[in-house]
Amino acid sequence: MCNRLSICFICIFLTATAVFPLSADDFKAEKDKTIEYVTVIGSKSKALEEAGSADFISTEDLEAFLFTDALRVLRQAPGVYIQEEEGFGLRPNIGIRGSGADRSSRIGLLEDGVLIAPAPYSAPSAYYFPTQQRMSAVEVLKGPSAIRVGARTVGGAINFVSTPIPDQNQGELTALYGTDATNQLLARYGGKSGDLGYLVEFTNYGSDGFKSIPNIADNADGFDLQDYLAKFSYDLAGVNGANNHFEIKLSKTEQDADSSYLGLTEEDFSNDPYQRYAASEIDNIKTDHEQIQLNYVYTPASGTWQLGVTAYNNEFARNWFKLHTTTSAGLSAILEDPITFSTEFGWLNGTIDSPDDALQIRNNNRTYYARGVQAEFNTESYIGETAILWNAGIRLHKDEEDRFQDQDGYRMENGRLVLTTDGAPGTTTNRVSDAKAHSMYLTTNFLRGAWSIKPGVRFESIDLVRNDFSTADPSRAAGPTRVRENSIDVLIPGLGITYAVNDNLLLVAGAHKGFNPPGPGSTSDEEESNNFEFGFRYDNANLLAEVIGFYNDYQNIVGTVTASTGGTGTIGDQFDGGEATVSGFEIDIERSYNLSNGLSLPLRFVHTWTNTFEFDNSFESGFDPWGDVIAGDEMPYIAEHQSQISVGLEGSNWSTQVQANYTGDRRTLAGQDEDTVLERHVVVDLSADYYLSNNVRLFSRIENVLDKKYVAAARPHGLRPGKSRALLLGINYKF
Repeated sequence: MCNRLSICFICIFLTATAVFPLSADDFKAEKDKTIEYVTVIGSKSKALEEAGSADFISTEDLEAFLFTDALRVLRQAPGVYIQEEEGFGLRPNIGIRGSGADRSSRIGLLEDGVLIAPAPYSAPSAYYFPTQQRMSAVEVLKGPSAIRVGARTVGGAINFVSTPIPDQNQGELTALYGTDATNQLLARYGGKSGDLGYLVEFTNYGSDGFKSIPNIADNADGFDLQDYLAKFSYDLAGVNGANNHFEIKLSKTEQDADSSYLGLTEEDFSNDPYQRYAASEIDNIKTDHEQIQLNYVYTPASGTWQLGVTAYNNEFARNWFKLHTTTSAGLSAILEDPITFSTEFGWLNGTIDSPDDALQIRNNNRTYYARGVQAEFNTESYIGETAILWNAGIRLHKDEEDRFQDQDGYRMENGRLVLTTDGAPGTTTNRVSDAKAHSMYLTTNFLRGAWSIKPGVRFESIDLVRNDFSTADPSRAAGPTRVRENSIDVLIPGLGITYAVNDNLLLVAGAHKGFNPPGPGSTSDEEESNNFEFGFRYDNANLLAEVIGFYNDYQNIVGTVTASTGGTGTIGDQFDGGEATVSGFEIDIERSYNLSNGLSLPLRFVHTWTNTFEFDNSFESGFDPWGDVIAGDEMPYIAEHQSQISVGLEGSNWSTQVQANYTGDRRTLAGQDEDTVLERHVVVDLSADYYLSNNVRLFSRIENVLDKKYVAAARPHGLRPGKSRALLLGINYKF
């Protein structure tokens, strides 16, 4: 149903052509915009012109540290909230403007313009995440700029842009080795021969990990990841010099990681935050992701329009074999009160032998697919002196999550796990969730003089189905025991406005509807909010400054039970939280000083101040991170202040840079007291590079230079640490 804000936006959209009449000279630079089927923003300069808040992390930005962890990369973007998990960024938890960070499920995640979560509508939790090393840029969309992506517009979206096919034959090798046998090899080669282009790429990334299980293994959280990618393109001349561009992208990513949700008691964390309990010895996740993406772009020889079409198919399989519970108490209860549950705690840390089946370890076996086709059309027109850029798109999408899980029983014997019962496949969870989505969007950009007025609207029609099968019927021959369906039709309007005060100062304002669809079979309403932003951008030769205020007014905020949030609810259950408010300011300041002897000193300060993040009404909830809420309670896992300060020093063939990342106090449960607060911390990273030649670069990186020991997360079961100090050395060779 459209609310008053939606109606207001539609009225603006329909009448704007009569209100804002730009000269041809002013329009000339804006006219040169082609469909970028892998990007949404396209460049850092275009991000500064967006009629809505957006950040573009360029190839040059990524090469400064050559981070393998996407979370460390995203700290460069204000308004992005990060909750660490295993320390390597394999399964990030990302939120935007207070949207909630759990498994990045409440924002849009894309790679090369395509939704990349395992099942973006029916099961968006990002157990697959793009490999950071092979990315050439990262785009962060907030405010009304996120309407073009959809469907999750409460916070925004992040688009990871993979390495493009180069214009000429060239290759690159990057090798890295460091603490805990952390290693990386990246190799790529590509180019063009006439109208044919190609790129092949391979990434191998692994580590022995930085945690240990006493008396069992020195390294208990290691992983291996292999990523394979190939791209081929062909340009076919059309009638009268038109161009038909075809491109196919094939990728496969495999991961094997000894990851666990089991954390530590406060006392054990204080003694040694990098230990793991014996009961997590065999916790392991294996994943396999495959993608096919076909792109076609038609560009006429002359004219003012362009058409792009993308078809995609993503398939993902995972099995996270990890400790789920004990037969007599839940894991969270044991770690919160190890005295009362001293026997069960002994089972966990391996000091007490247990009965058979006392420790239940679940095969969290799931398969997913996401497939569809999307098209985008650009054109331009004039009304008198007003230039109008039109951008329209459509997406037909289908995705599915298939949960087919079982649970095995173990006993603890002499500090080691012994299998006592092997559960049959499908005997714990046996269900399939599907989603079909049809969406369209239309945005226009009216340009006249100093003004840019960009209204837009998105329509989403989503059908969700959840089929529950009997756990006694693994073949599903008898059909589902219960079918739950829900459908949503929603209009998502937005408006962005910029005004150029002069050549350096740009004023920015925007408003849009925030929307998140419910899960399949959910009885909760969809999540809705009215979102506003305002601020300015200042850009001259040596100084770039941006200050954006944001205000998200939730009509209904929704909590979803997942394994990573913990608690006693059924996975997938959703709870309405009613009204809530998240507001604050994003600050991004960059300055470069030219020193003597050819040296330069680049500086950057990024800060997010979330001055309000609270529930506006009281309610009772079965969602454990919320519990029973009183109006005014603060939301969990949102820091009031988070910052990054970056200072560099660059010579003719060398550079060094230090980044200090500050995260303020965060709550683990909704409330107003100080009992469930994770303490603030600062993590410092350092890099140093030296160019042996134009093509050979030696680089070093120290992550967590001060070896700060801090709590990254306190859910779902106990305290888990951030990554310990790590020294990494490498070489980059381009040829």
